Amino acid sequence: MDYNSVTQNFYIATETPPADDRTRVLKYGAMFAVFDRYGDIRNVGLKEQGIFCEGTRFLSQLDFQLAYTRPLLLSSTTKADNSQFVADLANVDISENGQVIIPRGTLHVLRTKFLWQGVCYERFEVVNYGSRPVDIPFGLRFTADFADIFEVRGVARENRGRRLEDRVEMDGVILSYRGLDDVVRRVHVIGSPRPKRIRASEIQFDAYLEPKCQATFNVTFACEVGPGSYRQPKSYERAWSSTQAEIGELRRDSSKVHSSSDEFNRWIGRSQSDLEMMIVGNPEHDYPYAGVPWFSTVFGRDGIITALEYLWLNPAVARGVLEFLACHQATELNPACEAEPGKILHEMRKGEMSALGEVPFGRYFGTVDATPLFVMLAHGYYVRTGDRVLIERLWPHLERALDWIERYGDSDGDGFVEYSRRSRDGLVQQGWKDSNDSVFHADGTLADGPIALCEVQGYVYAAKRGAAQLALTLGLRDRSSALESQAATLRERFDRAYWCDEISTYALALDGEKRQCKVRTSNPGHCLYTGIASTDHAYSVAHSLLSKDFFSGWGIRTVASGEARYNPLSYHNGSIWPHDNALIAAGLAHYGFRDMAGEVLSGLLSVSTFVDLNRLPELFCGLDRRAREGPTLYPVACAPQAWAAGAVFLLLQSCLGLSLSAEKKQIRLDGPHLPEAIPELWIRDLRVADAHIDLFLERRNNLVRLQILDKRGEVDVITT
Repeated sequence: MDYNSVTQNFYIATETPPADDRTRVLKYGAMFAVFDRYGDIRNVGLKEQGIFCEGTRFLSQLDFQLAYTRPLLLSSTTKADNSQFVADLANVDISENGQVIIPRGTLHVLRTKFLWQGVCYERFEVVNYGSRPVDIPFGLRFTADFADIFEVRGVARENRGRRLEDRVEMDGVILSYRGLDDVVRRVHVIGSPRPKRIRASEIQFDAYLEPKCQATFNVTFACEVGPGSYRQPKSYERAWSSTQAEIGELRRDSSKVHSSSDEFNRWIGRSQSDLEMMIVGNPEHDYPYAGVPWFSTVFGRDGIITALEYLWLNPAVARGVLEFLACHQATELNPACEAEPGKILHEMRKGEMSALGEVPFGRYFGTVDATPLFVMLAHGYYVRTGDRVLIERLWPHLERALDWIERYGDSDGDGFVEYSRRSRDGLVQQGWKDSNDSVFHADGTLADGPIALCEVQGYVYAAKRGAAQLALTLGLRDRSSALESQAATLRERFDRAYWCDEISTYALALDGEKRQCKVRTSNPGHCLYTGIASTDHAYSVAHSLLSKDFFSGWGIRTVASGEARYNPLSYHNGSIWPHDNALIAAGLAHYGFRDMAGEVLSGLLSVSTFVDLNRLPELFCGLDRRAREGPTLYPVACAPQAWAAGAVFLLLQSCLGLSLSAEKKQIRLDGPHLPEAIPELWIRDLRVADAHIDLFLERRNNLVRLQILDKRGEVDVITT
């Protein structure tokens, strides 16, 4: 392999192995934190641990010490709703003059922490279970490096800003940095009760405890970005109450799913909590950030696909995504950020390097698929909700998106949407597989652009069909007919241009010379999802994707084994992505292969039983499943990742053949299928228009029996 060909500017550096694959993650709004299992921040492994806010790592080291030593870790976790980190710690043997004066396990420390409105709140509850009083020091040592997230990822900078003088105050310390963007960033560290000792890198308390008595200490780390952004932290109790209320409010809008499988319940419960964590507190209302730690910001493609996955349970997320992306749709040509009129955003970043243009992602449009996906989501949202008011408001934006597809997306007028990089520092590959080496020919040679990916043509097809139906709803009959005609023509031309008998599936892409990239990849599974695949060829695509070359036992690989660039340890050329599998499963179900969709769900359900907190990561390695072993993890995968969390909901919907129409006041289950691992399923408070319904589904002799438990309002349930 030519390793120079896969190097890219924004590769996540991995010079040392991760310190632990069980880090603890918290997120609220534009702030997130990655800790080790103690709740500390260690400068080890990938060095991704820290407290981050608006694209900057504020705290880069945090060490809790009890009697000047690291305590024993008993256990740690994050709560099921992801709201709080909890660790149980105990003292090691504490000696004096060679004799143990406080045996290990005498002191118990309950360490809890959560994030809210730019502040990390910490609490230490110390209990003396010994028979004698103890007077013991404990404290926190910390460092703030104010590194941009891209520096943490490994991007080198010629120059940095400067650290300002530290300010030690009565109850804490303020650490500051002035960036090259002339923005001052500060972290305020405050202890309560007032610490006994305060330094620029340490605060220390003394805990005097009678036998069986408890003492409580609080520390806050408040991040400030620029003038006027700092607010005095609320009390621990008030802040905790507020964040719980916000999570509860978000959860009230969603339907509830429960099954007779404890494993499935843990997976779907964690997934829902992960989605809520990626949304709650964000300034972009109801918009899920992509993933922690590397992508905790707005991404167009990720937000749209997450909303599609979650649409049947909670359409409010789709509304939030549509409204935000419409407001930030490109209106002018700007090659530096790949903007073209009508194009939908790829990502938005805050932070020093984005502000200075050292990375192009402040407001970046280098994606070929977000624009048709935006139109697809608008149609799906309308079918699900009947919200004509929003569609009327969005229609000019949808027309601009369709115009971009015709004018800029298809720049050479051949009927297919393609891309090529227009900015010096932008992404080379602009589909969802955006590694430099993800588009290649059968001999492994990288394809020259412009690149026309197969799945993008499917997105365009579905976008035009969906827009045609929306136009008809708005009374625009001529426009509707034109869009339907364009979609039909595209489907016919796609089948001729992309089908490849040599590999019994659709080609990955057409290169700049319109040559097929004859490589077996997961991309044609998205062509099933959008319906552009012909019925004659859908069978071959489906069976190919569930063959041994693709299906590892855990899930479907991005590239089939045996292909020239296949590497199960790579990012995009043989790994397994939950969201990719979910879209493929939806495509399989679309063509009637619900049992195959069930196999995909079952594989990922097995993955969830092995991974920490039952949380599916962004991706994992594509190695074959081995008996009595778990999946092989990918070292720099985000966890949580929004579209990985959303995968379970689309997988379940696909197996059930579930569709909802507010306009028809109808719920359909077309040939519902439940995998053996999920014999019974309850869906409660499923909402269609003004109606609420509770359903029970039971697997019996490979058939699924449906029972309506409760119905409030007018809605028909149809099973076929």
